[in-house]
Amino acid sequence: MNVEISTPTTELVQRLSATARGARLARYLTGNQLDAWGHRLDGDLNWSAQHLVAELAANAVTHGRVPGRDFELRLLLLRAEDTLRIEVSDTRGDRPLRFLPGNLEDEGGRGLVLVQVLASKWGVAERDVGKTVWVELPLTPRQRPGTPRPCPRRPVPEG
Repeated sequence: MNVEISTPTTELVQRLSATARGARLARYLTGNQLDAWGHRLDGDLNWSAQHLVAELAANAVTHGRVPGRDFELRLLLLRAEDTLRIEVSDTRGDRPLRFLPGNLEDEGGRGLVLVQVLASKWGVAERDVGKTVWVELPLTPRQRPGTPRPCPRRPVPEG
């Protein structure tokens, strides 16, 4: 008898090692999962989601790491709300998120600014162990026709 296994096609949940390699894998998984859901690797949604996951995963492994514990990536495709929800959970709840001054000579401290610019909504949810940082992105662009993209990734061809 051939039994088909049903797998939800609108959610990805993956635990990853709290290492730089785990953070890179989170970004890779995000790009490929969104591509599988029909949002091309070179599309704006996929590009933004990958950057957000890269930042949140880097924060989880840098600031939220507890030795021997993983972090978790969750992607939720909420078609009814026209939203992609990204959640990155770590196991360290004693270090709240904070904005750093981000001076020009600093090597870090601008990650949450990137999150604030790219996400339509974001926040932090406390858990029994650790915290979850979540962001939401619209699945379809919410621009008026003729409005240029605020930060194009590549020049628009002339002609």
